[in-house]
Amino acid sequence: MTLSRRHIVWAYAASQVLLLLGVMTIAAAATTASDWQPLSLLALLLVLAVAGERLEIPLGGQSVSACFAALVLAMTVLGPAPAVAVAMVAIAVDSLARRPPLVVCLSNAATYAAFTLLGSVVIHLAVGTVHRDHVSSTQSGTTFVLILFGICVGLMLVNFALIALQKRVLEGRKLIAQIRNVLIPVLPGFTAEAILAAVLPLAYIDLGYPALLGVVLVIFIFQYLARALSRSEDRAEQLEAHSIRLASAQLGVLTTLVETLELRDRKTARHSAAVARYARELARELGCGDSDQDLVHTAGLLHDIGKFGLPDRILHAQILSDEDWAVIRRHPQDGATLVGRLDGYGPVSEAILYHHENMDGSGYPAGLIGHEIPLASRILSVCNVYDTLTARDSYRSPMTARDAIAELRRVSGRQLDAEIVDSFIAMLEREGPVTFAHGDDADFEAELDFERRARALAQPLV
Repeated sequence: MTLSRRHIVWAYAASQVLLLLGVMTIAAAATTASDWQPLSLLALLLVLAVAGERLEIPLGGQSVSACFAALVLAMTVLGPAPAVAVAMVAIAVDSLARRPPLVVCLSNAATYAAFTLLGSVVIHLAVGTVHRDHVSSTQSGTTFVLILFGICVGLMLVNFALIALQKRVLEGRKLIAQIRNVLIPVLPGFTAEAILAAVLPLAYIDLGYPALLGVVLVIFIFQYLARALSRSEDRAEQLEAHSIRLASAQLGVLTTLVETLELRDRKTARHSAAVARYARELARELGCGDSDQDLVHTAGLLHDIGKFGLPDRILHAQILSDEDWAVIRRHPQDGATLVGRLDGYGPVSEAILYHHENMDGSGYPAGLIGHEIPLASRILSVCNVYDTLTARDSYRSPMTARDAIAELRRVSGRQLDAEIVDSFIAMLEREGPVTFAHGDDADFEAELDFERRARALAQPLV
């Protein structure tokens, strides 16, 4: 008969109750009155364990805290029963604060009690009886710490195994996945915690309460700062994720506009993707970095977004009046205004605004001259002219690549940046035309690739 999940949980809870009762019985039977001395140390360890548990640092589903160091000190210099009592008080206070489900409370209590009792027995067998003024063990300080360190590592693995069993039963998490996603990432933190737990008893044995209080103070300062850093990193990750989602949504809106424009005028959308591809390759040819290549690629995709508002009679016209040209010449400003409202797209907006400026000052909208025109705009201008001349879906008969190159040379220095034209021509002659697949929807979608671009260009919103 197959057990239901409810029956499995109840069976697990019963096993944890039995484990907890067994541990407490063994601890009580194995302890003596002297194990509870000195009471001042017991009180200090209770405070340290409770405070340490409340200041834990979450790491990949596990946690690192000063509580473990307090428990190891209790295991080392007190008996099994006092060590288990310290563990029970710490987990009880933490459970009252967090209020997890009852079965989780039982499991956590059984886990703490079990590895604390196990640690007390193993430490006693490994290093003998340890008190503030008497150490029956003959090991040196270094050997003592190394032995404790090894025991601490073993106890942490036992602790992980018990918690992993809890996660497997209650949440269905696979053990292999927990080892890969939880244990391995927290090993550095566990190692540091084991070293701390191994050194703390020696500090107490050799130097007494002053050293112990000093170490405890350092522990709590470190714990507080580390926890604050962990929370800060979590907030930063959440903020970054929020910024990326917002940026993706923003760029998604623009992409939708480009695709909507494609429905109205396929050649404009195809042209935008082609200019974007040319622009990226040309920026790489000019030695621009990855971020600048992404910038001109994005600007290429969006450089004609201002045409979205053009009426169909102008968008599809073969012959334009002076009034129509005046309307068309507003599209760089309209597009730049639209893109510039999005966080992180200022440079893209600027590149769009000036992509129809000419080197001799005869362009629009601002009549900029020479290097007053941003580099990204000058790159877009060359790519825009070349694709317009060679595209099959242009408003004029397409030129061959050779004739288009001749035309680029003819307007070089007056309309287009001469150095950029030379680089573009050299790139084409060396590698062949970097063409966009005309009318290929799959390539068009790949060229947009807006989620990756959002990550690269979006600035975190603070």
